[in-house]
Amino acid sequence: MRICVYCASSDGADPVYRETAYRLGEAIAQAGATVVYGGGGKGLMAAVADGALSKGGEVIGIIPRFMIEVEWQHPGLANLEIVEDMRERKHRLLTGSDAVIALPGGSGTLEELFEAITLKRLALYFNPIILLNTKNFYAPLHAFMQQTVRERFMNPQHIDMWSMVDEVDDVIPRIRATPRWSEDARSFAGVR
Repeated sequence: MRICVYCASSDGADPVYRETAYRLGEAIAQAGATVVYGGGGKGLMAAVADGALSKGGEVIGIIPRFMIEVEWQHPGLANLEIVEDMRERKHRLLTGSDAVIALPGGSGTLEELFEAITLKRLALYFNPIILLNTKNFYAPLHAFMQQTVRERFMNPQHIDMWSMVDEVDDVIPRIRATPRWSEDARSFAGVR
């Protein structure tokens, strides 16, 4: 199983986020899955890679060339793919993934998450999207997305495009329990 992880490169956030990212990396490796992430060597990015590597897991980093030029890459990765730009990075992260996990993060993490959700809505991505709700980080986003349904910008079925868990131990079981998204999702992509 190949799991795409979106997360922050910030070192300034509460250490609990980094600890959670490390434990997630460990859990993914212990499940026999591969971590595919943005290739960064700081913040939650480094922590998830370090956690997986500590358990002998496979980690694939995908990083744009400009980030290599300023040495933002993780120095311990055996598999670091260099791409030309952020758009190619997002495409390569998601392509071939069996699931997406979004850890807390800023605009980059949210952009990647929303692209995955949008592609799922359009029946171009069918696999689980899991929000790891450390310190209730994603609760406001979940409430906002429920408002988009109430205001008729999305259909009620769209709430099922992602799920939220509070604990690392619940991530892999949730991935395994989440059914594949409907192949006919385009039939309800538009709001009626």
